[in-house]
Amino acid sequence: MQNETLMLYKLIILYILDSVDYPLTNTRLTDFIVERNYTNYFNVQQVLAQLVEDGYVSSEVTRNTTTYLITTSGGQALSLFLNDLNPAIRKDIDNYLKDHSYALREEVSYPADYEITNSGDYMTRLTIMERNQPIFELRMSVPNEDDAIRVCNEWERSNMDLYRYAVMKLIGGGH
Repeated sequence: MQNETLMLYKLIILYILDSVDYPLTNTRLTDFIVERNYTNYFNVQQVLAQLVEDGYVSSEVTRNTTTYLITTSGGQALSLFLNDLNPAIRKDIDNYLKDHSYALREEVSYPADYEITNSGDYMTRLTIMERNQPIFELRMSVPNEDDAIRVCNEWERSNMDLYRYAVMKLIGGGH
């Protein structure tokens, strides 16, 4: 891959991440770039790995999903080279983010993960995020991995019901 082409892909990713105030999944970043025929899947993965390695982007893995955030260094690098990113590409990104903002934010607002503990059971961590900060977190120990997976999957469906219940019970007097 030529340096100029590599730089374009990096700028696209940095611009996307800089345009939102929450992390984006690997799937969303890759799909956006590949569906518009900017490049292929493998190039996106290579560029993301380089951006993480160079400290311009941070990554976090939760279960089988990797999310990315732009770092301060990434924001500074983007500001230096922003004019090298074609205005038509920026407009395409802006429109995509505007049209899909709710779905993109929703995708990363309710992370659920688990890990095995020293005692051999599984600790689940269920979170509700707002502006990339946890506003509610529930940790629950379960006896096996199947239960941990089930709890994480159920969290995706029931997080707001459980959150409302906890708020009503703890703040609303619980009547």
